[in-house]
Amino acid sequence: PLHRGVPAIRVTSSSNDLLDSQVKEQTEKEELDRNQSSHRFPFWSLFSDSSPLTKYDATDNGFASDPSTVGTPRSRHRLTMLLLKSSLVVIVILALTGSFWWTLSISTSSRGHIFHSSRRLQELLVSDLWDIGELSFGTSRMKEIEFCPGELENYIPCFNVSENLDSGFSDGNEYDRVCRQGSRQNCLVLPPMNYKIPLRWPTGRDIIWVANVKITGQEVFTSGSLTKRMMMLEEEQISFRSASLMFDGVEDYSHQIAEMIGLRNESNFIQAGIRTILDIGCGYGSFGAHLFSEQILTICIANYESSGSQVQLTLERGLPAMIGSFSSKQLPYPSLSFDLLHCARCGIDWDKKDGTFLIEVDRVLRPGGYFVWTSPLINVQSSLRNKEKQKRWNFVRDFAENLCWELMSQQDETVVWKKTSKKTCYNSRKSGSGPSICSKVQDVEFPYYRPLQNCIGGMHSRRWVPIEERATWPSRSNLNRSELALYGLHLDELNEDTANYRIIVRNYWSLLSPLIFSDHPKRPGDEDPSPPYNMLRNVLDMNARYGGLNAALLEARKSVWVMNVVPTTGPKYLPLILDRGYFGVLHDWCEAFPTYPRTYDMVHAEGLLSLESSQHWRCTMLDIFTEIDRMLRPE
Repeated sequence: PLHRGVPAIRVTSSSNDLLDSQVKEQTEKEELDRNQSSHRFPFWSLFSDSSPLTKYDATDNGFASDPSTVGTPRSRHRLTMLLLKSSLVVIVILALTGSFWWTLSISTSSRGHIFHSSRRLQELLVSDLWDIGELSFGTSRMKEIEFCPGELENYIPCFNVSENLDSGFSDGNEYDRVCRQGSRQNCLVLPPMNYKIPLRWPTGRDIIWVANVKITGQEVFTSGSLTKRMMMLEEEQISFRSASLMFDGVEDYSHQIAEMIGLRNESNFIQAGIRTILDIGCGYGSFGAHLFSEQILTICIANYESSGSQVQLTLERGLPAMIGSFSSKQLPYPSLSFDLLHCARCGIDWDKKDGTFLIEVDRVLRPGGYFVWTSPLINVQSSLRNKEKQKRWNFVRDFAENLCWELMSQQDETVVWKKTSKKTCYNSRKSGSGPSICSKVQDVEFPYYRPLQNCIGGMHSRRWVPIEERATWPSRSNLNRSELALYGLHLDELNEDTANYRIIVRNYWSLLSPLIFSDHPKRPGDEDPSPPYNMLRNVLDMNARYGGLNAALLEARKSVWVMNVVPTTGPKYLPLILDRGYFGVLHDWCEAFPTYPRTYDMVHAEGLLSLESSQHWRCTMLDIFTEIDRMLRPE
């Protein structure tokens, strides 16, 4: 009543109640109008306190609020919320701007690496989509593949002796590999009736099932090779025992070779630079089986045999082997590939064809490598009594000298030569003595079953490094920058490949687990146990690249050996694989691989279909998959 001259008014009780109700209704109406206005004009409502006072703009104590004050608590709350929202918008704008500039800086500094990884992912994606498309198109024209006749249980395309004889091949050439157009049969090769899954390594190295291979009892006991002797146990098994008197003592034989080289025993082969051995006419692989415990990798090659095959029995034992012949064509290996070549009564007449076979040995032998030959022809006493034998031995000895081989030692029926480490030796020979050096045109580093040459190869290769100067195993598998430069490869590329295959092998092994142990009962909640380290033994990599799968399997301590295959249509990194201390071969996958059926536990084919599709499918996908099926063991 004393507010700025407003006169006092006396009201009655009833009038007072009426006035209170009217004031209350009017106040609520104005408040509602204000709220509606604030929703329509939020910015105006924040500053509405500076508007002229009404007669009801009074404080709780009855005095009107000062226009110079901030405002009511409701308005202060609205102002705070606006400031918070504005701050949030500014923070988001700053964050997005910073992220944009950071992305630009990263892309500028490491654009090459990101592009390389992105490009690789795109290539993998296109490859996978292409393969899926091929398979999806194939279902529309799918046909049922028939089984091969029973007599083809050991069927190997490209090896047909009778057909070669009909075509006029002779003098051992009938065993040559001849892949005729249209001669391949796309049928599924059935295993023998009583086939059994091979025993796991190392038990399977010494005992195999008779039903799994084609051999007769007469072939077992009449074999002439030093390392072919064996003993049959019961009726279902063949046993290879080094303790057997019929085995001719491979351990003593290996010890003798080491001493002839100048080593204490065979355990010093690694220190002498010997890691890979090519065993020609290997018998049944017992020489390589004995050296495997010394970390020596021995690969067996022998002619195709329809029965009693050296290659088939060696692979059945879980040892490296493939069909290969010295008759008329070069072996599918690069020059300078092996540290030692071994021939123990291997059936090759080294004095024939004017020494061409010895020239091929020299081509694949590394500088400083060894050639070990065991034959009755070498026996001095018998040669003196037989003029023909003496003549043949003299030819081989003189020809080896003209190849710049040093005669290290000769004992009983065994002789050891060492290939020269110096190129100057060839120029110091007498004119007209021995074969000439191949020209650059003739000296092809990647021969694929080319005719045998009568000139010395490998002389123009940048890989001419004596075995004594190479790193010993296992350090050899990790090449340095300068060594990789010989193959046009960077260390980062090899490291990336190695890391990738470490993950791949770990994933493969985990995927094998539920398949292997699916029949084994386990308690609920228990994880599947890891497959045993010796679950696989014979592994074939159809597109080996740098040998990364081989390296990862050995690093993971899996008891495997890997046949690294480099396709003829892909990058030629086979010399790199061989120089890392692994085994490898060049091959065209539109042709049959030189092996018997049922010889590999695992076939790996990363990127193979993409590689073949880039060549416009010279052969069908059916050809490739029937070949894979032929090589794989049951289960």
